[in-house]
Amino acid sequence: MQTSPPPVATLTDLVRWRTEQHPEAYAYTFLPDGDTEEQNWTYAELDRQSRAVAAQLQEHKIGDDRALLLYPPGLEYLGAFYGCLYAGVIAVPAYPPQYFQSISRILSIIQDARPRFALTTAAILETVKAIEGEYPQLRDIHWIATDALPAKIEEQWKAPALTGDSLAFLQYTSGSTSTPKGVMVLHRNLIDNQKMIQRGMGLSQRSTSVGWLPLYHDMGLIGIVMHSLYTGSRAVLMSPWSFLQKPMRWLKAISRYRAELSGGPNFSYALCVRKLKPEHLEGMDLSSWKIAFNGAEPVRSDTLELFAKTFAPAGFRRESLYPCYGLAEATLFVTGVPSGEYRTVTVDAGALERNRAVQVSPDAPNSRTLVSCGQSWGNSTLRIADPEKFTACAPGEVGEIWVAGPHVTQGYWGRPETDAQTFSARIQGSDEGPFLRTGDLGFILDGRLYVTGRIKDLIIVDGRNHYPHDIEQTVEGLNEAFRAGGCAAFSVDRNNEEKLVVLAEIDRRYAALGSGDATHVLDAQQAIRKIRQGVAAAHSVEVHDVVLLQAGEILKTSSGKIQRRACRAKYLEGSFQLWPG
Repeated sequence: MQTSPPPVATLTDLVRWRTEQHPEAYAYTFLPDGDTEEQNWTYAELDRQSRAVAAQLQEHKIGDDRALLLYPPGLEYLGAFYGCLYAGVIAVPAYPPQYFQSISRILSIIQDARPRFALTTAAILETVKAIEGEYPQLRDIHWIATDALPAKIEEQWKAPALTGDSLAFLQYTSGSTSTPKGVMVLHRNLIDNQKMIQRGMGLSQRSTSVGWLPLYHDMGLIGIVMHSLYTGSRAVLMSPWSFLQKPMRWLKAISRYRAELSGGPNFSYALCVRKLKPEHLEGMDLSSWKIAFNGAEPVRSDTLELFAKTFAPAGFRRESLYPCYGLAEATLFVTGVPSGEYRTVTVDAGALERNRAVQVSPDAPNSRTLVSCGQSWGNSTLRIADPEKFTACAPGEVGEIWVAGPHVTQGYWGRPETDAQTFSARIQGSDEGPFLRTGDLGFILDGRLYVTGRIKDLIIVDGRNHYPHDIEQTVEGLNEAFRAGGCAAFSVDRNNEEKLVVLAEIDRRYAALGSGDATHVLDAQQAIRKIRQGVAAAHSVEVHDVVLLQAGEILKTSSGKIQRRACRAKYLEGSFQLWPG
């Protein structure tokens, strides 16, 4: 059997070719309970379900139409996604509508994408019918329950006329819920990015993957689901909720299925360390795990070092750590480390605030350790540029990360003005480009990329740059009562000056001092003083305001990133649920 596919123009061609090559091989496995219960699809079943969904869509004389996907995690989601591709319909993956708590974002996506269809399950469709009177936008869409299609409808499918330049789907960015932007991803963008991922990670047809990441997010959909298709391997999937409820389910699945590829944002590694109990290591074997990718949020060296040390008794190898960098506007993957090359650099924090990376010893005062996110692969071009002057930065100089190559997408759906600003940058005095402006800051040292933060999230106090995730990490380490991943730092304007605000969620185990006979007690005023003192000592900046919040109040994106601008807006509104209440 051939591992690398022949030259194909579309993802549809790729599914069909894989089906012809090994129809009875497992393509996808879903674990409904996150443990041992299995639902399996072979390539033949994937192809059959995709043709069935496509045939149902084709009955409606489709043209350049969009289809919203609203599903819980599971194989039905994949059948609907590939079914759209088989029909030549533009898929619009969206949040899973659990109790329709995410209705505001769904409505914003509907307003932007104007989908003609919505694909879902019969159970969810009943919920939609019950609330469509309250939300008339839902009535303007043709709803299809893909788990209730007519028998043998797949036999009516007709292959559409697709090319590499055909639009495959809209990947909505995980930013503001009020103005989501749909990244236009072409079939050729996907194929080229899969080539990059395979070159960077070196997986084959024998390389089983395990994933818990949301299927509507680019890292889960492209990095796990599509890459297993590209390599002709098996992907074992579970719900994000299964992972969050019991993080060890993720690692046990890697052990059970002998997976070579798996990963997630930095918080997932930290969560596994925090939730580990000695008995969890019994029988766990992580020696098969070759690529433990870490992306989508700042990669922290202390997190990865602690994870590697903690799970070494289970066979995890430090050289399997795979920091990487990417974004939806570049399809997904931009840089990754060469296999086995986990690398860090320690720089002077003060110099970094002045946009220079000056190396110092790891034990030097006022230092910061950064993790290499590797190099670009394939035909991708990576540059660091001054975001205001549009001039090239020298090695070790911090600037905006710019990317060019066939994997860079075509822009945002219906936003030509934004496209001109984001996708058409050129470095002065150079013929290279056009480049995608990522909005991320970083520098290149010894040919490797180091990401330092985001332009829009920078906090500038008294002329000095402060990275919010650094401040958040400091706060989280001050007291175990402050929830990991539950802090947000941002700035507000006060009397024409930028001032620092810190929000900190309090763990549910803690009660306020004097409120009763709780096992864990926290003095709110003492906690606030500790945050002020800790941040001042670590970053030499005064905290203007500290707000203690109930657990779960910090706003996050679908991939777990902190929505600092949304948190700032909610802070200014005064609408957070405060702790202790």
